[in-house]
Amino acid sequence: MSAPTSKRHAQHTPTPPSPFLSISELVLPWLTPQELASISCTCHTLSHLSKLITTVRSSDASRLFEPLPIPFINTVDSHSYTFFLYTPTYLTSSPNFSRQFWGGRINPNPNCNTHFNFDSFLGVSDSVGCDCGEICDEDCSCAVLWGGEMRTECGTSCDCELNCGNRVTQMGVSVELKIVRVEKKGWGLFAAQFIPEGKFVCEYAGELLTTKEAKRRQQVYDELAKGGCFSSALLVVREFLPSRKACFRINIDATRIGNVARFINHSCDGGNLSAILIRSSGALLPRVCFFASRDIQAGEELSFSYGDVRLRPEGLHCFCGSSCCFGILPSEDT
Repeated sequence: MSAPTSKRHAQHTPTPPSPFLSISELVLPWLTPQELASISCTCHTLSHLSKLITTVRSSDASRLFEPLPIPFINTVDSHSYTFFLYTPTYLTSSPNFSRQFWGGRINPNPNCNTHFNFDSFLGVSDSVGCDCGEICDEDCSCAVLWGGEMRTECGTSCDCELNCGNRVTQMGVSVELKIVRVEKKGWGLFAAQFIPEGKFVCEYAGELLTTKEAKRRQQVYDELAKGGCFSSALLVVREFLPSRKACFRINIDATRIGNVARFINHSCDGGNLSAILIRSSGALLPRVCFFASRDIQAGEELSFSYGDVRLRPEGLHCFCGSSCCFGILPSEDT
């Protein structure tokens, strides 16, 4: 009788002690997908909890940092979501965190689903700001347009409220979006509602890099891309100053830490988004924000042009599908 009993014990997965289960819902949301998959094999209870976390993660890529949930939708393969760390705006220094709570039913950060204070986060000076009072209009001294390529918004030193009309990019993503898995291209960002021309869509968030560090990382990313299973999200924006003698440059890497803008794909015809530099009054550096360059229909993929230069004729294939597609993605010396 001992052999059958031993066999039954070998097939039975023991239930972990109750103290562990009592804290598992606080621990598991901090795990990476690989760690979550490993621990889900230990018992039925943890397997069930891991599936719940996967469901929550796929329902909102923004981890409640944005006003509206941004779900992952995949009918192509078995990938429920893709893992990355979320920031609603760019990080001006190396991040002091390597993990982020994602997938729990109770979020430990009670402020993550409220207005994010961009100005205090980016170190805006208190010495500059308007005194318009409540809500600014087009005559506000902060509302400056620099040749259509750079705009300024109100900052923390301004007297206006958070619902000021000159803070349109500071309240997070306010249009319905979804991240969809597409054949050949992988994940892409799509409109889940009609977006009128000129509407703010999202900021390009990630790690703000020096040019030296951006070049170093690009070399690493190029080597990883040779395997065919890696795609970086390093954005370099160059803006010539009015004198045309100097170039203003911003390097933002959303490969490991970013927001939903990291899923916006390239289009050789220029796409339906325009990248505008937005500077808060008193801020040292602008942010890169996307606005609808034309009316965008619900279900339409969002895209913009990564650039025109193609130094690598054997570069990554482009699958934008536009009538003027070059066949390969833009590439240049970072």
